[in-house]
Amino acid sequence: IKDENAQLLIVAAQTESEIAELDTFEERQEFLAEIGLEESGVARLIRAAYALLNLQTFFTAGADEVRAWTFMRGSKAPQCAGVIHTDFEKGFIRAEVIKYDDYVNLGSESAVREAGKMAIEGKNYVVEDGDIMHFLFNV
Repeated sequence: IKDENAQLLIVAAQTESEIAELDTFEERQEFLAEIGLEESGVARLIRAAYALLNLQTFFTAGADEVRAWTFMRGSKAPQCAGVIHTDFEKGFIRAEVIKYDDYVNLGSESAVREAGKMAIEGKNYVVEDGDIMHFLFNV
């Protein structure tokens, strides 16, 4: 494994099946706590695959939905905008960026704005894992 820059993950199929049968996030978290795990094997597998493939995630959030978008680590804002739609990359102007931890700690986009924690970034901004992005573009 060391020679191939690989990882070994042990996943208990029966446990994963039991987790999948639970209806709510809270029930799954309670089940995991009861068996002494912090997260499911599927979650660990996804994290390991993202790391191995050099992938990260940014989010977009609107009134109706929040979406997660996958991008290559080290990508700049215009390339990440292009993940959503090629026109976003072509007409990229700037990105409004909220750090995930700031959003969680402050509780809302408006609270982040009021605290002065929203950043305005240009074409050279390297997007970070967990960034919450609003892209401004013109085509």
